[in-house]
Amino acid sequence: MADGDTLHRRGLMLILSSPSGAGKTSIARRLLDEDGDIRLSVSVTTRPMREGEGDGVHYHFVDRVEFDRMVEADEFYEWATVFGHCYGTPKAHIRSGLKAGQDYLFDIDWQGTQQLYQKDQQDVVRVFILPPSLAELRRRLVGRGTDTAEVIESRMARAQSEISHWDGYDYVVINDDIDACFGKIRTILAAGRMKRARQTGLIGFVRELMKRD
Repeated sequence: MADGDTLHRRGLMLILSSPSGAGKTSIARRLLDEDGDIRLSVSVTTRPMREGEGDGVHYHFVDRVEFDRMVEADEFYEWATVFGHCYGTPKAHIRSGLKAGQDYLFDIDWQGTQQLYQKDQQDVVRVFILPPSLAELRRRLVGRGTDTAEVIESRMARAQSEISHWDGYDYVVINDDIDACFGKIRTILAAGRMKRARQTGLIGFVRELMKRD
């Protein structure tokens, strides 16, 4: 008989959202590097493939006609248009993975989070990452050295709008220290995996325990 640590479980969808500069991308990359049981959700997109990208690795690349067909057929958990290109999260592949116990990481905004949660509440764990202050957020954006002052101001305005949706998440973590923040998210992920509803092998296991000799 299998022990409690090897019972089959259903996978989960871990959503990380944050304003630009709060550290979400660094934490997501580290999580993917250090946890072999979670993989990044691969979106479908209509944007052209860039040099160094692979179909099915970075994105599933399709034309607009095929994307619109997928929308009409309700094949997406969530989808949106960003800077003239469409992006969507395909349902079929992820649902089969969840059933097999695969966890998925989503780097999406609050609107995508709402759509995903409405489609599949039972499998979603929502985490919002906050900066310790707006002054620190600005310092991080300036420190990147990649954006003009105008772009930084635009990102700061958008950040405050995004932060206003913090209460639509299950967990909110303040990233004042990257290692501590990462540790908290690892703990959230571990707790999500251990929820009774995810332990699909428990019913048979407990029935065996309750059998009388």
